[in-house]
Amino acid sequence: MSLTSKHTILIVAGGRGTRMGGPQPKQFLELAGRPVLMHTLEAFDCWDASARLIVVLPEDQIDTWKRLCEAHVFGRIHHVVAGGETRFHSVRNGLDAVASDGLIAVHDGVRPLVAPSVIAACFAAAADGGAAVPVVPVVESVREVDADGGSRPVDRTRLRVVQTPQVFRADVLRAAYRPALRSAFHRRRLRGGSLRRGCPPRPRQPREHQAHHADRSPPRGATDAPE
Repeated sequence: MSLTSKHTILIVAGGRGTRMGGPQPKQFLELAGRPVLMHTLEAFDCWDASARLIVVLPEDQIDTWKRLCEAHVFGRIHHVVAGGETRFHSVRNGLDAVASDGLIAVHDGVRPLVAPSVIAACFAAAADGGAAVPVVPVVESVREVDADGGSRPVDRTRLRVVQTPQVFRADVLRAAYRPALRSAFHRRRLRGGSLRRGCPPRPRQPREHQAHHADRSPPRGATDAPE
């Protein structure tokens, strides 16, 4: 399979199902009669039917995914890559399978309800500035906790929740995953990539959007997606 499309999507689905309280990985749980992960792939297919889709799964789940695709007659072409020990390693493994120098999106496999408008906004902003992440306002009350157990309120109007897809120019994303930056990555857990000093450019934030592409994780995520 050629992986040289203008739009490349890394769909990282490394969940083990522990937060859902069951033995089945959450990306394989059924939503409207089919595994969540299939809906996620179709969300990007609806936006761009020519996009190159790369699914990153734990190695011991790949055969299960293939059986599910056969059982559900899921024909959307995609490439499957074995993940790694951490999310960092899983994304890097997926990135190693990309030959393109265009734009690359990293998306959570259990967020199937992402809107085409959000995907388009992220790619447009990344094309202009090198990197982009979608954000939503924080609606809950937030407090900062001190080491001694005290706390203080945080101005939530200055905070945003970073979601996916997070889109980058290929050279920017590859720079963020160089071995020399691994320790910096783990300190900041850079799900948004290249945010560390020395890794230009800064991600640009596309227009804020409604938080309706829910993660299938409790307590909220499991109830936000329609059954």
